[in-house]
Amino acid sequence: MDTPRNSVLEAWMAEHGYSSNSLADAVNSALERLTGRPGGLDGSSVRAWKAGRVTWPKSATRKALEDVSGLPAVALGFVPRGRTPSSPAPPQQEDPDMKRRTLVGGIAAAAAVAAAPGTASPRGIGMSDVNRLNTRFAEIIASDHRHGGQLGIEQHAAALADEALNLQNAGSATQRVRSSLYASAAAFRSSAMWAAIDGRRYDVAKAHMREAQALAEMSGDQAIKFRIWSHAGAMYRHMGWPADALAANDVARNLHITRRDPLFASLGLARQAAIHGTAQDRTGIRRAFDQAQDAMLRADPAEYRPVWMLAFYDQAELDSLALSAYLALGDYATAEFHAHRCLSALRPHMVRSRAITTTRLAHAQLAQGDADAATATAMKVPADAATQHARVTRMLQEFGAALRATAPGSSTVQTWTEHTARWRTAA
Repeated sequence: MDTPRNSVLEAWMAEHGYSSNSLADAVNSALERLTGRPGGLDGSSVRAWKAGRVTWPKSATRKALEDVSGLPAVALGFVPRGRTPSSPAPPQQEDPDMKRRTLVGGIAAAAAVAAAPGTASPRGIGMSDVNRLNTRFAEIIASDHRHGGQLGIEQHAAALADEALNLQNAGSATQRVRSSLYASAAAFRSSAMWAAIDGRRYDVAKAHMREAQALAEMSGDQAIKFRIWSHAGAMYRHMGWPADALAANDVARNLHITRRDPLFASLGLARQAAIHGTAQDRTGIRRAFDQAQDAMLRADPAEYRPVWMLAFYDQAELDSLALSAYLALGDYATAEFHAHRCLSALRPHMVRSRAITTTRLAHAQLAQGDADAATATAMKVPADAATQHARVTRMLQEFGAALRATAPGSSTVQTWTEHTARWRTAA
């Protein structure tokens, strides 16, 4: 029997522009950072992964690959020893004209299926079905960190949420499996919510939020409840509603999971610090940030956590939230300090976050009167992020307006104008 190819890894490499040789080089560099010695992989090593000849690389190599990709090895199609390899189905494309399924409709459909007479015995739905969905969730997370805020990501995540609900009606399942399916549906819907927030489509984000909250309650999953309410706090912060943001974030922070795992407590406190920035509360920022830093240091890095948490929350994200807080407060020197710390620690897969942080750093530098340095920083933002990511686009437009007000008629303004014209041409 032929060993199945690792189609998940192949799809991830194609999406992120890696050849076998370039991925080997990236993993070798990550291995050197981890062990102090250069890695010995080459293109043939990666081709063995893709062909399925190597289904579970050595531990140090797996860790290096996870650092490069931002995903657990299992989410890249690798199979731990002792398990049977299986290739997940490719993501289904959503028909943009199809009306999104609502939770009420899903429950009604389930009741209809249960009541239908004379049907054949339904197939069993098991954790292998849930695991296939979770692999596709990891793909959504990777796309979000690379592209961010795109309507296609939102639609794909929403379609996968519906697919998870459809499985509820496809056959018999244990209560554990049904709870896990509701958790998967809530996770996908929360990713659709975040993509809408990131794209500044707030009315759509609220609709995703309401459905995600209902699904999370049905699942009983504390981690996904935390994610949804924490996202709600971020949404209201971006909308400029600090009171609502604090209330939503407090729901997340009061969940039991924040007492069980200091890393969840840290994220809740870091987002609280960012909200205090919007509310112009300097003391609140400092207190929440210090507590978030302390909680992060207490967190056990070996503890199990969901893929969405592992993929983004670390010291770089903590500094990113501090940057946002101090920038909103008007403390530009402190904001710049956290921007540099964030950029130095960002993992390679955090493409969207790097663009946002670079743009915020440019704002902090300009507000301190250094127009030349600020412009040079802003010009480092990639053209695709500058023209296709709603938040980055708006911040760069605001930067240009502030630059023209600060240094009208200067050569720096002319340089910026010519640079943005090239962005528009590239787009």
